[in-house]
Amino acid sequence: MHPKNHHLAYEILSVVSEIPLGKVATYGQIARLVSSVLRHAADYGDYPCHRVVNASGRLVPGWAAQQAVACNRMRAFGYAPYLQSHKTCL
Repeated sequence: MHPKNHHLAYEILSVVSEIPLGKVATYGQIARLVSSVLRHAADYGDYPCHRVVNASGRLVPGWAAQQAVACNRMRAFGYAPYLQSHKTCL
């Protein structure tokens, strides 16, 4: 399955291309990079970070300041069943 957003694909591949020759990075390290960017997304504008949850259904770690806003947005867009089943926004 090819990504629909080619710009995003190139951005991710750009990060991967910065891994030094002879070194490796884990999916977790890349995910932490994404999490770090999402955590500070408000510094760059108004982005729909409430649409990104981890494997257990939780919002970005360290995003507590925006969590109430994110939960309200998720409820407004009809994600209430998801929130309940994943114990997000308790």
